[in-house]
Amino acid sequence: MAKLGDKLGNLLLKAGLVNPEQLTKALEAQRGTTKRLGEVLIELGFVKEPDLVMALSRQLGIPYATKNSGLLQPRKDEGLEKLVPSEVARQYLALPLSRHLNSLTVACVNPLDLLMIDNLTRLTGCEIYPVVTTRPDLEEALALFYGTDSMLNKAIGESYQIIETEIDEGDEVLNLDRLKEAAQEAPVIRLVDLIIRQAITDRASDIHIEPFRENIRIRYRIDGVLYEIAPPAKQLHAAIISRIKILCKLDIAEKRLPQDGGFSMMMEGQTIDFRVSTIPTIYGEKVVIRILKKSATLLNLGHLGFDARELELFRRAIHEPHGLILITGPTGSGKTTTLYAALSEILSPKRNISTIEDPVEYRLEGVNQVQTKSGIGLTFAAGLRAFLRQDPDVIMVGEIRDAETAQICVQASLTGHLVFSTLHTNDAPTAITRLIDIGVAPYLLSSTMSLVVAQRLMRKLCQACKESYEPLPAVREQFQITEPLIYRAKGCDQCGQVGYQGRIGAYEVMTMSRGLRELTTKAASAHLLKEAAVKEGLVTLWEGGLTKVRAGLTSLEELEGVVMESGA
Repeated sequence: MAKLGDKLGNLLLKAGLVNPEQLTKALEAQRGTTKRLGEVLIELGFVKEPDLVMALSRQLGIPYATKNSGLLQPRKDEGLEKLVPSEVARQYLALPLSRHLNSLTVACVNPLDLLMIDNLTRLTGCEIYPVVTTRPDLEEALALFYGTDSMLNKAIGESYQIIETEIDEGDEVLNLDRLKEAAQEAPVIRLVDLIIRQAITDRASDIHIEPFRENIRIRYRIDGVLYEIAPPAKQLHAAIISRIKILCKLDIAEKRLPQDGGFSMMMEGQTIDFRVSTIPTIYGEKVVIRILKKSATLLNLGHLGFDARELELFRRAIHEPHGLILITGPTGSGKTTTLYAALSEILSPKRNISTIEDPVEYRLEGVNQVQTKSGIGLTFAAGLRAFLRQDPDVIMVGEIRDAETAQICVQASLTGHLVFSTLHTNDAPTAITRLIDIGVAPYLLSSTMSLVVAQRLMRKLCQACKESYEPLPAVREQFQITEPLIYRAKGCDQCGQVGYQGRIGAYEVMTMSRGLRELTTKAASAHLLKEAAVKEGLVTLWEGGLTKVRAGLTSLEELEGVVMESGA
């Protein structure tokens, strides 16, 4: 096996897969993160994963396996699924292929992960011989060998046979010892782990666990839509909630008041953060778990869905030394992701960047991040005032909620700082009138505002099953569609019969021209501001979304539901 000192970057340069400029950019993006260079190169689009894996295979002198080569099919009747349990295989992204005496051949995506090799050696008592493959091929092989949600379905079925852990939630005196004991029992621990693991596998952003009179309801939010899964037995509700509270170090005895907490776990070699919120309902406590899988991809502006012109305008504004940049849209429209993609792009050792948020959802190395704590007086406004005494270059405020915060943001940008924040407005021009309405002087806003971006998230059509059709003449006329064919959702096994997979942004990027600044100074209405912006070339949310419909990225039904129903 080649020495670890043989740098992958040099190998890729020699192979002509990347150029020196791309390698330098990737190394800069990698700095301060736990990512491997290969991951960064793939995420930036500089190299394709199969090419990188082949280069890695040559560097280390180990086989390269693909799903079509037949090498990713584990040997049967060797007890490999017991030797390397599913949880371990998925955690380390390692698939056992064959065993001969005390030698175990394992397919993996990172054969340089010595911790993975060592743990597998200790677990199996075998010497590990790695075979390298791509992540998509390995994940498919893992699913075929171990199954996907079969373990969860089995655990849910078994929950109806568990009567020992039944706890009457109506008891006036709660038996805390019994409750904690139930939460720590293996079936409950396994059930909670599988519910969380399946949510991650299904790309869910949230897990809802809701009690009702006769049953529990569990739902996953996937691409913005809630989907219900088979629920476990009602009598396990208290134990499940207690298990989640134990993970978060919350008070399991407190059932009358809302609580907030969080925890982290490792899955497939990645650290995933979870934010947990509990509230009391008439049938018991409801829990919502937000899955913050932020380490999976780099926050890259080029991957969010901006078209070329919008991206150029946005990048020009965020590289200015000062000004106020606002991202607007309803809750769940991806505003925070856009903000952090912008911060990632301008992140530099030469800049002092500070953020104050509620809550902090992304962890960005090199950025000073502060969580608001209203109970002790650490509000957005208080944090902002403190930031201004910290010699900042760039400030990000999670949300402008009141006049004081808005005025400090404007003053900060007026005194030479670049300020980012969000507002809840339907479109870009309304952000200006909203700030004026809450007390910001129009002439100050005119001097400081540099860019407003309104955005929505639309579900992307599954590229494996989307089907083309010819829209009716009335539809063509109403939505000004000239293309002979557009696409709609169908549904297949790859997308879970939904027809959509992933999401893409629709944007309205408004730069502050001289004309718009003059209208702002006069406190013009949002209607007049929008008319002027459209005359100067503003592409509205609807028009931007329609472009993505024409390109086959989303459906007309999705665009109409997301943009028109939201009032944009």
